[in-house]
Amino acid sequence: MFVHHGKNRTFTHNIRLATLLSLVAGIVNITGVLSIKMLTTNVTGHFAFFAEEIMRHDYRIALTFLVFTLCFLLGSFIANFIVEFVIKRKPRLAYITPIFLEISILLCVALFFVPNSIYTTEGKTTAFLLLLAMGIQNSLVTKVSQSTVRTTHLTGLFTDLGIELSQLFFFKKPEEQSQLKKTISLRLSIIVFFFIGCVLGGFTYNYLKIKTLLLACIVLIIALFYDFIRLKIVANNKEM
Repeated sequence: MFVHHGKNRTFTHNIRLATLLSLVAGIVNITGVLSIKMLTTNVTGHFAFFAEEIMRHDYRIALTFLVFTLCFLLGSFIANFIVEFVIKRKPRLAYITPIFLEISILLCVALFFVPNSIYTTEGKTTAFLLLLAMGIQNSLVTKVSQSTVRTTHLTGLFTDLGIELSQLFFFKKPEEQSQLKKTISLRLSIIVFFFIGCVLGGFTYNYLKIKTLLLACIVLIIALFYDFIRLKIVANNKEM
């Protein structure tokens, strides 16, 4: 799922990556909304709020929204920096290391933070960390899938889906239809599993509050464990 990249990646790898990590993004998104009343998987709205607060001359709040955006950017930078640094030394760990970092951040928030107002220091720190984690995830997924998969926001996905659905009426060759249907199914998988993550996270939040993020950690650990098992099987087959 993470270890296959470049020419070794297939549509099946991308589907597995998309479904599991969009599920994680949905869980994180709804947990952020319910715990600190803030979106924590994308930054489009935060940048608009930043501009609004500048217009109102409330520079303290404007700075907060700017930092939200920069945290997502920092997460993206960190993920790709780790991949580029590690891939030349231990290629199999290059794409796994950022996921471990994401798990660590989500685990930290789940265990050491409580639901709070976004206007408190703890509420802001929670948002900073969750946006950092989602920046890491989005960058890693984009890198691994060669920009085919993005899991933390849906605006671009719905745009691409609309374009591809319209193309079904004009691209009539069997190979074109086949490729379009694969791409559409990938987009729909991300949307559906993001929604499932939001619903699942919402129900779980009633019982676990911010510890709902532990559910996201479990999904990420399952993804890593799956890759580990697959690598073991491949290694054993080569030895035989």
